[in-house]
Amino acid sequence: MASTSTPLTLPVLPLDDEVVLPGMVVPLDLSDSEVRAAVEAAQAAARTTPGKPRVLLVPRIDGTYAGTGVLGTVEQVGRLSDGDPGALIRGRGRVRIGAGTTGPGAALWVEGTRVDETVPEPLPGQVAELVKEYKALATAWLRKRGAWQVVDRVQAIDDVSALADNSGYSPFLTTDQKVELLETADPVARLKLATQQLRDHLAEQDVAESIAKDVQEGVDKQQREFLLRRQLEAVRKELRELNGEQEGEESDDYRSRVEAADLPEKVREAALKEVDKLERSSDQSPEGSWIRTWLDTVLEMPWNERTEDAYDIQGAQAVLDAEHSGLQDVKERITEYLAVRKRRTERGLGVVGGRRGGAVLALVGPPGVGKTSLGESVAHAMGRKFVRVALGGVRDEAEIRGHRRTYVGALPGRVVRAIKEAGSMNPVVLLDEIDKVGSDFRGDPAAALLEVLDPAQNHTFRDHYLEVELDLSDVVFLATANVLEAIPEALADRMEIVRLDGYTEDEKVVIARDHLLPRQLERAGLDKEEVAIDEGALRKLAGEYTREAGVRNLERSIARLLRKVAAQHELGERELPFTVRDEDLRSLIGRPHHVPESAQDPAERRTAVPGVATGLAVTGAGGDVLYVEASLADPETGAAGLTLTGQLGDVMKESAQIALSFLRSRGAELELPVGDLKDRGVHIHFPAGAVPKDGPSAGVTMTTALASLLSGRLVRTDVAMTGEVSLTGRVLPIGGVKQKLLAAHRAGVTTVIIPKRNEPDLDDVPAEVLDKLDVHAVTDVRQVLELALAPATADAAPEVPVAA
Repeated sequence: MASTSTPLTLPVLPLDDEVVLPGMVVPLDLSDSEVRAAVEAAQAAARTTPGKPRVLLVPRIDGTYAGTGVLGTVEQVGRLSDGDPGALIRGRGRVRIGAGTTGPGAALWVEGTRVDETVPEPLPGQVAELVKEYKALATAWLRKRGAWQVVDRVQAIDDVSALADNSGYSPFLTTDQKVELLETADPVARLKLATQQLRDHLAEQDVAESIAKDVQEGVDKQQREFLLRRQLEAVRKELRELNGEQEGEESDDYRSRVEAADLPEKVREAALKEVDKLERSSDQSPEGSWIRTWLDTVLEMPWNERTEDAYDIQGAQAVLDAEHSGLQDVKERITEYLAVRKRRTERGLGVVGGRRGGAVLALVGPPGVGKTSLGESVAHAMGRKFVRVALGGVRDEAEIRGHRRTYVGALPGRVVRAIKEAGSMNPVVLLDEIDKVGSDFRGDPAAALLEVLDPAQNHTFRDHYLEVELDLSDVVFLATANVLEAIPEALADRMEIVRLDGYTEDEKVVIARDHLLPRQLERAGLDKEEVAIDEGALRKLAGEYTREAGVRNLERSIARLLRKVAAQHELGERELPFTVRDEDLRSLIGRPHHVPESAQDPAERRTAVPGVATGLAVTGAGGDVLYVEASLADPETGAAGLTLTGQLGDVMKESAQIALSFLRSRGAELELPVGDLKDRGVHIHFPAGAVPKDGPSAGVTMTTALASLLSGRLVRTDVAMTGEVSLTGRVLPIGGVKQKLLAAHRAGVTTVIIPKRNEPDLDDVPAEVLDKLDVHAVTDVRQVLELALAPATADAAPEVPVAA
């Protein structure tokens, strides 16, 4: 649009964060100094020119003047509604602001040019449609606000520029949007902008109204549902009063269920308090569902349900003997427990100080010895319910003590769930793999078990979910573990430790004959009349095909044997019935895997060269045989010192240093060439290098291996040894004697050397094992060397091995 060439000189009336468009009439407060200066300057100039005083209304946004202003005429000067002096000014047209100039008064004067805002007649079709759309949108908005009088005024405006500027009255426009309208000179473009702004506002208003409508409908629905439920409760109450005899049949009436249940007094009080909360809470409240779930859990607990113990002591012992061979320590402990319970009951001492006579036993032993299955046999012998709780890999303390009720999906702990599952307050609970419990940032489950397994505390056990006292003093807890050291000391102190150190070969044969073979026959689809395994074959399976503390691999070998026989029968290669003998094993399942060292060719034995000794160790799988190899480096290499390999722990490394120091200091007394130890490097290796090893009990074995290396005398093949060695040559006591002797017996060793102070531990070793072993209890390394080293003969003393 072109501007007229006639310049205007006008006083500036700044509008802070406000915009006035042409056609608008606005009152301004004259108490503002800048407004008053501009109006007074305009009045002074009007005295010399015809017409009303004129000012230039310019928006000032954050201290910055806009480039376009509005020519305004002062229509009236007087008092505003609040009594302050004011002026009524009408916007006449847009003015582009030029340079500043001088004029009368204190106001700022500028030069400006009028903007031509005329639209040619008649209006083009698109512009006419735009005018129609704007009037429709403005009418819709005004009708929502109830401004009917303004609707008529808007409909009467035909000028495009005036219609666009009319949106300056819209309260929803921001200052920046109004400035944009002011600076848009083209009337058609300005009307498009005003139409878009109005359309966007109406769309936002529709969304807001839709949301408000949905919220109101939801509130109305909740209020209606609340009212209907209250009415329903009132109707149910009236019906119960009319039919009092049916009140107890109402499944949702928790109060009547709690009062009818056989609960302990404190539990009843806690449950009734929760019922009171439930009756006061709203049906929509999440607390109501928490309370219902808690009440259901409490009502399902067997608070006063107990099974009567079978006090037939001889019958219980017969059950244990029939279901498990060996394990005399555990059987004796259960028999003692039942005998004491029987005598206490007969004398009226069933409950003393709120506690009953529960038991907490920890069965510690290698895998496959029957720890888990023993728990079920104990429950069977006592006539109690049996529940197994698997603790392997549990890392969350809440798994034991339960979650707080306020959490979503909260549950009681595993101990409470086990009692609930058993349906009795005195079951046998087997805590399986208690040494596999982990711990992390969520807590330590082993620490949570301290109260559960403490006989002095567990009669008042509190689960975090139940929050009522639970009497666990009559529960028989059986815990199983493979490694005692992995159980925290405080937890192990609360339990009676019963060790299951593995089976002898004779016991394995009995177990295989009486338990494993019948079970595997059934699984293989065979009858005992069709396939039998004689005792010689079972003994060979236990001694040469498997070497373990338990019987798992033995059972797998029997299963494999029976599968092979069944397959051969189906293929027509073998007739049934068939008896498996020891000579049939090789053709059916291959060669033996564990031939005793003593049964091998003398030239192929590990101890066929000096510097190799046989030791005994205890692992997580029971006792085992451990070989120690020693060699001397070539003196020309100059590699002196001690080298240790085989993944040894710090204690075992120290034992090697002690053995070497002893031979250096006392070797001359033993007639050994100790000079070699000073000039040549010593290398000690423990085969099975991928398996970590530690402990002091290999001290005598390393000393014997080094003595054999220096003297050239072989270590006897039938000798194994264990014991800690001191710098003075004393043989000190060690642990795990029973497991080590059982391992020596399995490996075919006939002579075992142990420390003298471990002699009392031989009482725990089965008599049939001791009968087959020649056990020597020694106090000094010299005695060990006399027993272990073969005589120094020309044939028995080959060349000393030298490491490159």
